[in-house]
Amino acid sequence: MDEGFVPLLRRVPGFVAYYWVDAGDGVMLSTSVFEDQSGAEESINQAADFVRDSLSSLLPNPPQVTAGPVVAAG
Repeated sequence: MDEGFVPLLRRVPGFVAYYWVDAGDGVMLSTSVFEDQSGAEESINQAADFVRDSLSSLLPNPPQVTAGPVVAAG
């Protein structure tokens, strides 16, 4: 991910941060943070293209996308 997808995300306007988490038992999750909704939506498009072009053989199920505003931070 650090070599292919993360540099792609960093080029999306409004990029703030990206996290990839191994939750165990084959469950992975990622969180992207953007300054605004348009950057977040563009990242979803970039991610869909990247998964389709580079990871489809490794991911038997399509990713589940959930988006929303940050309501608390520490």
